Amino acid sequence: MAFSMKPLHVMCSGFSCFSISCMIICKLGGCGGGYMSVHEESKLLSFASNVCKNKDYLHHHYSDFSLNQINHILQFQQSHPNYKQTPLHQLKHLANYLGLGNIYVKDESYRFHLNAFKVLGGIYAIGKYLANELGRDIHTLSFNDLTSSDVKRRLGDLTFITATDGNHGKGIAWAARELGHRSVVYMPKGTTNERVRLIQAEGAQVKVIKGNYDEAVRLAANDAKEHSWILLQDTSWDGYERIPHWIMQGYSSLAKEIVEEIADKQLPIPTHVFLQVGVGSFAAAVAIFFTHYYKERCPRIFLIEPHRANCYYQSFVEQKENYKVVSGDLQTIMAGLSCGVPNPKAWELLKWQATGAFSVADPVAALGMRLLGNPLPKDVQITSGESGAVPAGLLYCLTAKKHYHTLKEKLALNEHAHVLFINTEGDTDESHYRKIVWEGAFSL
Repeated sequence: MAFSMKPLHVMCSGFSCFSISCMIICKLGGCGGGYMSVHEESKLLSFASNVCKNKDYLHHHYSDFSLNQINHILQFQQSHPNYKQTPLHQLKHLANYLGLGNIYVKDESYRFHLNAFKVLGGIYAIGKYLANELGRDIHTLSFNDLTSSDVKRRLGDLTFITATDGNHGKGIAWAARELGHRSVVYMPKGTTNERVRLIQAEGAQVKVIKGNYDEAVRLAANDAKEHSWILLQDTSWDGYERIPHWIMQGYSSLAKEIVEEIADKQLPIPTHVFLQVGVGSFAAAVAIFFTHYYKERCPRIFLIEPHRANCYYQSFVEQKENYKVVSGDLQTIMAGLSCGVPNPKAWELLKWQATGAFSVADPVAALGMRLLGNPLPKDVQITSGESGAVPAGLLYCLTAKKHYHTLKEKLALNEHAHVLFINTEGDTDESHYRKIVWEGAFSL
C-alpha cells in the first residue's frame, strides 16, 4: 500500500490542518470540524470530527438506557441458565509499549458460547416481544417462564425473521430456538459458507440474497409482512422503531458489566472508548449508557468503520445533522460492519455524543487480529475476528506509527489515557481467521 508523505498545511479555524500520508487532519471539536478525504481506498485510516457533539442533550433524553432500566434487562438475560459475565482484560504491557495509561478489552467472544455479543440484543428483544404478547411486564418474567408449556400453548409457534452479516442473525437464531420458536435469516452476497453454516446450526432457515446488507434488510421486512413473521432487525425506520430499540437496550447490558467491574476493581475510569459501527446500534447503546452512568466524567467516544461502508464518517465529513447513506459495493473483511445506512435512532444518539469517526482499511482490522492473538509477554491472548479486532489495529496505528503523531496528540493518546474497546466477536469464520493470523493475509 503506497502513501504520499508530502506534508500539506492548510489553515482551519482555531487549528492548523495537516495532510499526513495524503490524509487531512482538522480540529477535533467545535464549529471547525474536520476530515481526511483523499483517495479513500488507498489510505490506511481517516478521521472526521463531529461538530454536532452536545452531551447535554443526552442527559435529558433516553431514560430507558439508565442504570435502573438496564439492570432490569440484565436480570432477564441472567435468568438464562448459561449466562456468564464476559471478561474485562487489561493489556498493561501493550499499553506501556504504546505509551498509554491502560488498555481495557471487554471480550465478548465468550458470550453464551456464541463467539459474539449480538445475542444480548436478540434474547431481550424476543423475550420482550413474547412478554408483550402475554400482556406481561418482562421485568416480572424469567427465561424459564417464557419457555413454559403454558406460554407455548397461548402463543403457539412463532417465526422470527432478520437480515444479517453474521453475528446478529446467529444471535436471533439461537434466542428463537432457546425460547421454542423458529427463525429465518437473510444474508447479503459475499457471505462465506462458514457463516451460513454456523447460523443454520442454531436452527435457522438461511437464504443468501444477490444484494448487499441493506437490500437484505428491505427483503426481510417485505417477507415478514407477506408471511406474517415477526421482523427482528437491529436498525429502525419510520413505522419500525420499537423492536430495534429493544435490541439496543439489550446491548447496553454489556456496558453495565464493564462499569461495575471497573468500579469493583477500583480501576481508573476510561478516558477514550473506541466502538465499531455498522448501523450504529451497538455503539449508540454503549455510548448512551456511559453517558447516563459517568455523566460529566464520560469518556470520549470514537467510532470506527470500514472504508467501503463508512456512513457515519461520511456524515461527520458533511457536518450536517442528517446522516449520509453509502451505497454500492460494501464488501470488507469486517463483515459485521458492512452497512451503508445508519440506524436513525442510533444516529440521533451518536451525533450528539461521538467525538468523531474513523474510516479504516481492511489491513487495520487484520493487524488488530494478529496483535491480540500474539500478545506481549504477560498480556492475555485474545482471539478476535475482523470486526472485533479493528479497534486494536487502529490504536496501534495511531500510537506506534509516526505518520499519525499529530493526530495522536490531538486525541490525547498519552500516558494519561485509559482506553477501552470491546472485542465484539471471536473467530466467527475460522478459515478466514487462519488466513489472516497464520498466513498474513491483508498485511499493511
